[in-house]
Amino acid sequence: MAPKSQTNAYVLGVGMTKFIKPRRLRPYTELGFEAGAKALLDAGITYDDVETGIACYCYGDTTSGQRIFYQFGMTNIPIYNTNNACATGSTGLQLARTLVRGGVVDCAMVIGFDTMNPGSIKSVWNDRPSPMGLGTKIMEETYGKHDSPRNAQYFANAGREYMEKYGAEPRDFAEIGRVSHEHSSRNPYAQFNQVYSLEEIEKSPMIHYPITKLQCSPTSDGSGSAVIVSQKFLDERPHLKSKAILMAGQSLMTDSPKLYSRSAMDLVGFDMAKQAGKAALAEAGINAKDIKVCEMHDCFSANELITLEALGFCDEGKAHHMVRNGDITYGGQVVINPSGGLISKGHPLGATGLAQCCELTWQLRGWANNGRLVKGIDSALQHNLGLGGAVVVTVYKRADGKKNTDATVSDAEIAKSSGLGYNPAVECRQITSDVADKIRSKEARSDYALGDTPERLQARL
Repeated sequence: MAPKSQTNAYVLGVGMTKFIKPRRLRPYTELGFEAGAKALLDAGITYDDVETGIACYCYGDTTSGQRIFYQFGMTNIPIYNTNNACATGSTGLQLARTLVRGGVVDCAMVIGFDTMNPGSIKSVWNDRPSPMGLGTKIMEETYGKHDSPRNAQYFANAGREYMEKYGAEPRDFAEIGRVSHEHSSRNPYAQFNQVYSLEEIEKSPMIHYPITKLQCSPTSDGSGSAVIVSQKFLDERPHLKSKAILMAGQSLMTDSPKLYSRSAMDLVGFDMAKQAGKAALAEAGINAKDIKVCEMHDCFSANELITLEALGFCDEGKAHHMVRNGDITYGGQVVINPSGGLISKGHPLGATGLAQCCELTWQLRGWANNGRLVKGIDSALQHNLGLGGAVVVTVYKRADGKKNTDATVSDAEIAKSSGLGYNPAVECRQITSDVADKIRSKEARSDYALGDTPERLQARL
């Protein structure tokens, strides 16, 4: 349901860490602090300006958000801890936008993070009914029981249904994997930067037909952050307006009864993605086929293929033709996942929605100028899905109405504007304690709340 208020909400600052293999090399406290500090520096504000904190994670104890936010200051503000499966990060963005649009706060800060276990995702709650229990029962009755990872089965079965209905082939899914890995070669934050041939994608180990290993998102450690502000906040700080990106349309939806219709595609959120996409695009006043860049939830290649149709990028049953025609990459209809997407950038569940927001903000500002910039755009689309289920679709627009290449910004200007001394869209650097100190609360800081974060940051330099 769209907010009733007409107050605009803007992304003012973004920041993220590099996504890394889940080896517990960096604790969530350090990851969240780095991403949050970068977002505040990018926004040009301090933590004293933040009125609400929203923490997004799936693997962590109850008030892990406070443990991160207290490092910036102990200002008594409300802090929400959210968990909505793989859509957790964008659920935090939706909550922030709702609070800002409704006039409850003028500045909200969202931090998404996770430190995960290696290997496929497994539940840690085995002594109670699973949220996915009824869906798994239907899947096994329809497609049988298998030893392969459960989530891979869900999405592979959706791909198989699409193949049976419309004539897609396994190579179409492999091509999606190839494109994702090629795109990530220019993303310094991506977990993987290696380029693979189509044949290498196809010949990688089969996880669950038709999906091979290089078409699957890996588990990851990482964090992302965004600062969301109101029109009033910007009007009081006109010097910040040039960086602000309008959150023009957004929809958070859950499943309809089609979830249990025995359609493998609807079992992974096809219907709710379709409905959420329509709602977000309608609120933004734009058509899907006018979108030229999209960060899409490609947890598996099959999900990207069916979501092309769900979001309206093509007519029914034509998504595989988009893939074959090169319409999901540079020079085609729309660039899907210039970041490399979940498949190659990585997928720390709570951080994914924030990483998508970072990428699209940098795209719309024109900052991603290392060969991955989608040129001539003034709008972008984000799709973030969680089984169980939830989906968030967000439409972003440049606040000034210009194209991202109409007002090209030099690296020197970006370095100054970012507050980091470099262009964060094309360089991934770890933050120093001295730089981070600039954005911590001046009124209610606690050095004790930092724990060993300063020492950890210093040791990595």
